[in-house]
Amino acid sequence: MVGENSQPQHSAGNGNHTFTQQKSKVVNQNQSDKLIISRTDDVTVIKLNRPDRYNSFNREMALALQKALDVCFVDGTRCAVITGEGKAFCAGQDLNEVTDPNGPPLKTILTDHYNPIIRKIRELNMPVIAAVNGAAAGAGANIALACDVVIAKESSYFMQAFSAIGLIPDSGGTFHLPRLIGWQRASAFMMLGDKVSAKDAEAMGMIYKVIADAEWDTYVQSLSQRMAGMATKGLALTKRALNLSLNHNLYEQLNFEEQLQTIAGESSDYKEGVQAFLEKRKPNFTGN
Repeated sequence: MVGENSQPQHSAGNGNHTFTQQKSKVVNQNQSDKLIISRTDDVTVIKLNRPDRYNSFNREMALALQKALDVCFVDGTRCAVITGEGKAFCAGQDLNEVTDPNGPPLKTILTDHYNPIIRKIRELNMPVIAAVNGAAAGAGANIALACDVVIAKESSYFMQAFSAIGLIPDSGGTFHLPRLIGWQRASAFMMLGDKVSAKDAEAMGMIYKVIADAEWDTYVQSLSQRMAGMATKGLALTKRALNLSLNHNLYEQLNFEEQLQTIAGESSDYKEGVQAFLEKRKPNFTGN
């Protein structure tokens, strides 16, 4: 959680980026103006669209994001990108909704809004990229960290802002962050609520890569299209292996790798990859 009242104190880029190309089209699968969803070939970009509230979540946007992820699962998408409209990625929970007497209680916000989002990201059978274009605070930071690959604009930052209002980190933050950067740093960032610059986040292994603001649009497009063109069935199986590695011991994980490798070895993508290697050509993967 934690919301737009923990808004950035400085601009994180000009927010004028776009992912669209000639083959791209905006799709209105959610019937909600809280997301902007566009599709370019096999890549679906889901843009959080409450820029006046630093893309903080209300119930409508949370449910719309869940639906968008569900659609990606069945519509042929092979790589999904989550990003934000304007100068923020996501400031977490809109506190105006929490303090509204008719608004949902905290338990409902976690049970119905954030927890399903995290589960869907981790269970989606394709790579999910968090393209952090600006401030990522509270639940916004932790949704980003739940994604498979996290890239960030150089001007962006991450913030575990929960302690400032007496809450604990949610949206999987207490699970993912210590595994990414270690117990001590995770504990300090969660308790102190320090801002972590994109460069520092990269240096400590919190995220994959920092991208210069001027190169942002090109890099996001290139990375997402590259991943969509890979053997995405193998990537989905890799994701499953990583998910369970957090609970398995070594011997259990070896057995699980054996099971998943058998499945991967029966895929069309494996056959195409081997054939392309032998023929010294670029493979044409289909995700099957």
